[in-house]
Amino acid sequence: MGQIFTVTENQPEETIQIDIKGDDFDFLKARQLAKETAFEKCDTPMILSWKNGKTGESYPDYECGINDRPFWIRYAEGRGANLTIDINQGDYVFMVLKL
Repeated sequence: MGQIFTVTENQPEETIQIDIKGDDFDFLKARQLAKETAFEKCDTPMILSWKNGKTGESYPDYECGINDRPFWIRYAEGRGANLTIDINQGDYVFMVLKL
């Protein structure tokens, strides 16, 4: 099986914190904001995993192996995630691979 990406020194891990006010700000708006933010950082971003801190829902929603950290984080890190977009201090978190 071939590897489809290479993480280099030119692609350091990066975290972006965003705070949005408003009662109507939901997951769909957060996902759109994460996409727009990721496109500002590179031409071809790929959201690998996410967590909705308000509901506890995450993707991928699967558990296996050692449970030292949530699977959705391990999944993204294992696939080279190098950008984390944290909206409203953990309400919505997206892990992205900048290609």
